[in-house]
Amino acid sequence: MHFPLDKHIVDSICRQFGLRNFDELGNASIRQLAGVVRCIEQATDVEYVNMALGEPGLPADKIGIEAEYKALQNGCASHYPNIIGIPEVKKWGSEFVRAFVNLQRPPECILPTVGSMQGAFALNMLLLQLNPEKDTILFLDPCFPVQKMQCDVIGTRIDAFDIAEFRGEKLRAELEKHLQSGRIAGILYSNPNNPTWACLTDGELRTIGELATQYDAIVLEDIAYLNMDFRDPDRGNPYSEPYQPSVGHYTHNCIQMISCSKIFSYAGQRAAFVAIDPVLAKRTYPALGERLHNNGELLQSFAYVFLYALSSGVCHSVQYGMAAMLQAACEGKLRYVDNTREYARRAHKIKEIMLRNGFHIVYDKDADGREVGDGFFFTFGYRDWSGKKLVNKLIYYGVSAISLESTGAKREGMRGCASSIREDQYEILEERLRKFNEDFSQYDPYEPKDSYEVCESR
Repeated sequence: MHFPLDKHIVDSICRQFGLRNFDELGNASIRQLAGVVRCIEQATDVEYVNMALGEPGLPADKIGIEAEYKALQNGCASHYPNIIGIPEVKKWGSEFVRAFVNLQRPPECILPTVGSMQGAFALNMLLLQLNPEKDTILFLDPCFPVQKMQCDVIGTRIDAFDIAEFRGEKLRAELEKHLQSGRIAGILYSNPNNPTWACLTDGELRTIGELATQYDAIVLEDIAYLNMDFRDPDRGNPYSEPYQPSVGHYTHNCIQMISCSKIFSYAGQRAAFVAIDPVLAKRTYPALGERLHNNGELLQSFAYVFLYALSSGVCHSVQYGMAAMLQAACEGKLRYVDNTREYARRAHKIKEIMLRNGFHIVYDKDADGREVGDGFFFTFGYRDWSGKKLVNKLIYYGVSAISLESTGAKREGMRGCASSIREDQYEILEERLRKFNEDFSQYDPYEPKDSYEVCESR
């Protein structure tokens, strides 16, 4: 196949998706870009190396599937699920948090959600109604872009800073500067980080926890990639160190969001849960109570108002599948960290290919000076190009990923996902990036735009 791809075909498809120029393609959402790629594949018969969508590349765990099948046979489909979760999910969700995070979260503080997407959306709405003086969610960027999109949908004020520039001892002063406004209702981050795969240290989590308590902000801790810091070979043994690091050891003002999408490769079933600190769960907020005509308790309001308004509960059979997988993991029968370690191998191979062909890793160092580990996501750049420019160029070479700009990153480049690449695609990726580098290694971005600056020339 000849690269770059035909400009007329690519431009026409981008326009069909409402992407009319350089900026619009560079800022395309993950799902929007995935749709563009699918259409280009159909029109050109060229399969992309698609690193935009963070989809599991491993089979869904059979324990969950079998438990769902059994639940359906037993008639669960004809009954609404309890909005607060079936007893099995609450019991084993509580045990799972104790076994792998070493936090005490009683069953009543475990609430299933339709993926962590719903959990984050509902929690953002909740946090904005606890105190009328607090109207802002603070993101420790880079972040999962859709979580900011959710804030835009709700109308939430957003504050943010790139935490990579304030690691270690620098974090306290920067974080406190933002909290001193008095407007921060919640602090949201992922650990390991999506997109950089950097991992917060216990010292940094202590800082976040202490300041969250001092300024009465609630931490939303997204641990969708729980225990996937694969640099530590001993991770993933239930009830044994090392546990997943968590801010929950340093403040009561926190809620953990845990998803089955990546740890159990169960993304299609939208299975997740939130684990609320028990002290926070019982707190009452007068402003919330006045608005909702109840006692203002956080846990009850979240379950019976905010979750209920979004859905009549997580799919009944899915809850049985999730509970079975959580139980198997706690009992050591489902070694999810061993299974997902495959992502580190894939990411390592992709990075090697990129480094051989003129690319570099953008967020390459962790707070302790170690190289960022290999895992589900990674970041990459080319020369001094912007992420938008790379999106606009690579789309012609059968490679897709999203711009780091959409994640709030202050560094230029792209987010790549290693999860779905197949063994036969490493050689394909090498060939395409080699051709790309041959075409652009001497390219001057300040020269007049060439014919393959896709969306700039429309």
